[in-house]
Amino acid sequence: MNYRIKDLPTSERPRERLKEVGVSNLSNKELLAIILKTGTKNKNVNLLAIDILNKYSLEEFKDLEVTDLTIIKGIGEVKALELITAIELGKRIFLKETHKLKKLDNPKKIWESAKYLYNGLKQECFYCYYFNNKQELITYKLIYMGTINMAITHTREVFKEAYKVSASSIVCLHNHPSNDVTPSKEDILFTEKLIKTGNIQGIPVLDHIIVGDNSFYSFYEHKNDLNI
Repeated sequence: MNYRIKDLPTSERPRERLKEVGVSNLSNKELLAIILKTGTKNKNVNLLAIDILNKYSLEEFKDLEVTDLTIIKGIGEVKALELITAIELGKRIFLKETHKLKKLDNPKKIWESAKYLYNGLKQECFYCYYFNNKQELITYKLIYMGTINMAITHTREVFKEAYKVSASSIVCLHNHPSNDVTPSKEDILFTEKLIKTGNIQGIPVLDHIIVGDNSFYSFYEHKNDLNI
């Protein structure tokens, strides 16, 4: 029979600790144990949580997949699914709070806020940030997933969303899964088209940023690379 949290001494029960001291005062092990709920026949849930934390750092949690967790003895598919679901929900909450009406007025700030959108992605994703006239972020949207040369004819999607939210300006972003942020010929051509379209529409595209884990490329900072 699996060890359950209620089988532990009261002082070691994470849920009781949560009620007593509040969630912000729980250790990583206790938070994880609450999500896991039960241990195994030979290991209580606290020890199971420790096994996971010994295997993966918190920084690695954001990229975990089911197969990464099920290699740990005592973690079946159900527990793995519950854990990665909790992680994804936390990421979405963090992103929503981070981006809402936050002033992002230079490429580095935008890159620092956006790189969390790209954690663990194995393909290119093109996002747009939509700003008000104070360059505060109104919202952001994933426009497409795939390679950038597949979307050159779809600038209309970028501006359709801008009209919906009454945006004053736009910053476009996409990643290179290789982490080499050097722009391709297609990146340059697409950026030129975006900027020209923005000028016609009256909603300027302020920048197009190529996002890497530890670096970025800003077309705003490299205007001479563009033929506009």
